[in-house]
Amino acid sequence: MKDTETQRKLEMRHREEEDELYRQFSKKRAEEETHISQQIQEEWEKELERITSRFQHEINTKKKRISNDEEKTLTIRHQKEREDLEKNMTVKLDRKKESLTRKLLEQERQATAELVDKQSKEMINLISEKFNEFSQTNVKSNYISPDDEPPIMPYPSQPPPPSPPTISKMDIYHDPNIFAELDQIAINVAREDQKTFTDLVRLLIGSCITDVEKARAIFRWITVKNLNTIKFDDDINADTPMGILRGIKHGTESYHVLFKRLCSYAGLHCVVIKGYSKSAGYQPGVRFEDNRFRNSWNAVYVANAWRFVQCNWGARHLVNAKEVPKPGSKGKSDSLRYEYDDHYFLTDPKEFIYEFFPLQPDWQLLKTAITISEFEELPFVRSLFFRYGLYFTDDSLRAVLYTDSSGASTVRIAMPTNMTPSLIFHYNLKFYDRESDSFDGIGLKRFVMQSVVGNMVSFRVHAPCSGAFIMDIFANATTPREYVTGEPMKFKSVCKFKIDCDDLQTVMVPLPDCASGEWGPLKSTRLFGLIPLTHEDALIFADRTLEIQFRMSRQLTDFMASLHKNGIEEKKLSKFVSAHIEDDIVSFFIKFPEEGQYGLDIYTREVNTELYSGDKQLLTHCCKYLINVGTKRI
Repeated sequence: MKDTETQRKLEMRHREEEDELYRQFSKKRAEEETHISQQIQEEWEKELERITSRFQHEINTKKKRISNDEEKTLTIRHQKEREDLEKNMTVKLDRKKESLTRKLLEQERQATAELVDKQSKEMINLISEKFNEFSQTNVKSNYISPDDEPPIMPYPSQPPPPSPPTISKMDIYHDPNIFAELDQIAINVAREDQKTFTDLVRLLIGSCITDVEKARAIFRWITVKNLNTIKFDDDINADTPMGILRGIKHGTESYHVLFKRLCSYAGLHCVVIKGYSKSAGYQPGVRFEDNRFRNSWNAVYVANAWRFVQCNWGARHLVNAKEVPKPGSKGKSDSLRYEYDDHYFLTDPKEFIYEFFPLQPDWQLLKTAITISEFEELPFVRSLFFRYGLYFTDDSLRAVLYTDSSGASTVRIAMPTNMTPSLIFHYNLKFYDRESDSFDGIGLKRFVMQSVVGNMVSFRVHAPCSGAFIMDIFANATTPREYVTGEPMKFKSVCKFKIDCDDLQTVMVPLPDCASGEWGPLKSTRLFGLIPLTHEDALIFADRTLEIQFRMSRQLTDFMASLHKNGIEEKKLSKFVSAHIEDDIVSFFIKFPEEGQYGLDIYTREVNTELYSGDKQLLTHCCKYLINVGTKRI
């Protein structure tokens, strides 16, 4: 909209309405607090009168025969009762004020949201009206300047009803880097403070061509601004630059209400959606029976459809920064990288429904809406699950898995082909109802076998006892070069399951105490270029002697293998395994001291690896096998 002054005038009128609303909030808070204080004071006085009267009655009753010691005891008791009463009344007053604050804040948030809703409609109507005037003027003059060129697809003047989008997020943009320049503008704008929303939004969308770009600029400004950490001066008022965010200061406005407000200044239809989310504290199997997991988010109308935006979950933090740069500061702030989660911008409904359930079914934006029970049963997945393109091959997989009579249950996750060379998975198993991750002194991790076949990673759980467990699965994308340096890797959760073992009829022994992670040789192929020549599966059935061979596709050195067996110290098994390199073939020879189940860890390093531990170059874990000796495959 070119008529900046008209938009700013409407904003000033809106600000006056907000100021009046905040005055009402302040007045009501003061009245309610005074009322509560008076109530507590009256209650305190009445109770004090009661215990004082009782004390006087006891003294008068025993007046003729009471000893000094008895009178002293009664006096001390009375004083103690007064002190306890005062303490209890103070606690009661604090609790009532706390309860009142929560109640009033909820009312204030609702009133603010209603006002923002009204004002947003007025702002969009103004923009639509001015755009129509502008279009008619240019049609009459048969001229449209390059700067004032209207959008190719006319934006609806009224918000369309909710319906599933016809194209996916991937069809709108494949790589978030296409917004790199726009994101940088949002970052730069966030470093400064603006006096009006009109000025702020114009700075954000000045170079935008499409409605998607406008929504993106606003989303990135909010996620960069990190509103949860903003420190406001106590005397902040509507006329200061930060006054535009006073709703955030007072707790009456949130990310989603602010996003809606800013969208209206950009002429975008936006709604706030209320419902449930699988947020902090949620565990698979939990029922949404109360308000613990209530949440709100947005849908914005862009690219000819309603699309989800969750600014609060999309917001992240500054990376490589000890301090948040001050507004207007230069220098080091230019080298900062702002992390955020792109998954929560224009999220596809089929992915969004895994974490968010709206109270109104239409706002699922799905062709077929699901019930709250079905939402509870969906696997608990994180945004990283979708960012890596992971998916479940079993459509019937649920958040709660039940073991068979042997205590076994399996989770299978498929990877896109392009991610198989770089994705590494880990897991954690612990009891559902307590933080413990061990059973009889043995880590629960050793009751899970992780393996990879093709593009499928499997986690085979064998519960050591009956009960409920939490299985958390983590992943990280890395390059072979990054992995072989041995640098610590940060794994993030991609999904989580509850595993119920109701009836265990088989005693399961733990796996040998090998290095954590996947079993089998595929890891060595992906990350080290080792090609297994003799054993391609994670599980080997062997006699008392075994030879395992690999071919090196690039130069590696210093191979080492360690053997593990439950009940035997690792150092006692070291003499039973050796490695030999000839040309590009590396061989491992094992002579098992007895029958049973063994684990074999293999380590190596690249030639010229510049990583040292003292005087010794470090080896990196390459792969591991599970070997059953003297047990034939059935």
